[in-house]
Amino acid sequence: MRVARRYLISGRVQGVGFRFFAEAAAAHEGLHGWVRNLPDGRVEIEAEGEAEAIERFERHVRQGPPGAWVRQVQVDDAVPSHRETGFSVR
Repeated sequence: MRVARRYLISGRVQGVGFRFFAEAAAAHEGLHGWVRNLPDGRVEIEAEGEAEAIERFERHVRQGPPGAWVRQVQVDDAVPSHRETGFSVR
């Protein structure tokens, strides 16, 4: 089943390669969506794909890359678009 989720990640998540880490994890799982830094220091991710792949991706972003410290992850369900757009860093 295809699902979509929006993540807001806080902690030390900017300046540590978090966006590129998320991009690589999404590509590995075959997900579509995007990741971007927010002005308030958080990272925002929208990801869409098979439910099992989304769960594996979420485990990765909850840990983050070396040098990151993930303090909080807010997860919201989103409506799947069913578009094959790849995954991009914004």
